[in-house]
Amino acid sequence: MPFDYDLFVIGVGSGGAAAAKAAAQYGIRVGVAEKEALGGTCLNRGCVPKKFIVYAADFALKNRMAHDYGWSESKRHFSWLRFINSVRQQIKSIHESYQETLEKAGIELFRSHAKFVDEHTVEVDGRNITADKFLIAVGAQPMKPDIRGIEYGITSRQIFKLPHLPKRLAIIGGGYIGVEFASMMNAFGCEVTVIDTSKIILSGFDCDVRRHVQDGLSNRGIRFIGNSTAKAIKFCEDNLLLTIAGDSQKIMTADSVLVATGRAPNTSNLGLENAGVKLGEKQEILVDEYSRTTQENIYAVGDCTDRLQLTPVAKAEATAFVKTVFGDQPQTVNYEHVPSAVFTRPEAASIGMSEEKAKEKFGDSIKCYQTKFQPLISQLTIKDEQALMKLVVEGESERILGAHMVGEHAADIIQSLGVAIRKGITKQDLDDTIAIHPTTAEEFLTLS
Repeated sequence: MPFDYDLFVIGVGSGGAAAAKAAAQYGIRVGVAEKEALGGTCLNRGCVPKKFIVYAADFALKNRMAHDYGWSESKRHFSWLRFINSVRQQIKSIHESYQETLEKAGIELFRSHAKFVDEHTVEVDGRNITADKFLIAVGAQPMKPDIRGIEYGITSRQIFKLPHLPKRLAIIGGGYIGVEFASMMNAFGCEVTVIDTSKIILSGFDCDVRRHVQDGLSNRGIRFIGNSTAKAIKFCEDNLLLTIAGDSQKIMTADSVLVATGRAPNTSNLGLENAGVKLGEKQEILVDEYSRTTQENIYAVGDCTDRLQLTPVAKAEATAFVKTVFGDQPQTVNYEHVPSAVFTRPEAASIGMSEEKAKEKFGDSIKCYQTKFQPLISQLTIKDEQALMKLVVEGESERILGAHMVGEHAADIIQSLGVAIRKGITKQDLDDTIAIHPTTAEEFLTLS
């Protein structure tokens, strides 16, 4: 029987939008459904608004340095509401751009929830819609631990809706989301405390990166409570009382509690069981290397699967899916050299293997080259500011397995190294490259 669409995409975030636009270029009929704002987490509650906050916080940090650079003292006031309204206006304009792009591509947009009836049918706003192929790109949502009073905690979804900045902010979780917000809110003058189940934040990153970021944030006044966890939140006289257990057993007072304990695939209420799509232990959609689910005509990309929860990865998976299914060019995604960054101050970024992962795979054949130094920009001001650069190499060839950095412009510098490391460059290749002086990046070319 004829289908309403050749492809129907559920979720118009980074991955879903990329797939729909790419598929439409093949001249096929594409429909999409999105129950929330276009653009998904990245545009509305993640990468984009978060980076705007990073920029706003940087003005506060630079203002503190200005006097040592010859600028006269001046009083400034930061308006959180004015800033957030500006961010909302910018995101609104991007929403409009999303919709215009879909319309120009001939993609039909349904602003409603989609739920599978069977493997070729979804129900959208009371109407059954059929398609030959489906792509699920519904992303993930913040998790909240099962503790008493958790309803008083907010997640990254709500922090952009705060009517004012909290004076005292407690953050549960030392992953990149919690740590980034700790850095930003500290710059705005909030008293920030981070509670993490590990002794050192940013689990999964290279050990030296983790320690260096935590030391840098501690020097800025952020308090860390490690090897501990939150057990309860209680509302008391306009304040929140947070009970902490573990190495630190105490009750602390906060105005707001940000829960940043990870993200879970947003796979409930999709009717996946009606379509024969199976889930894993974390409620993630199980897929093969081509993003195909357990139902052969249904695919999934992005954070609703158990791969890397990063926007560029979702887009890469979407592109590979379209080329495989509609372009007759089977393509998979290589997850080995995916760069990542933590937009704290100091900033951190990595690509490739950490020292720990490299030792697991290559044993004693690995070597590390590392340096710490004071960046030029801080030499007139923040005397204890230190940048960190580290290379992990393997064997006599000294092929670079991983590059890690903490310091100004870390994300841009690591991004620039990404192509070269993916192509298998060696430590000698960096040594033989002439640097631009004076720059922070040149230190990667002089490690010894």
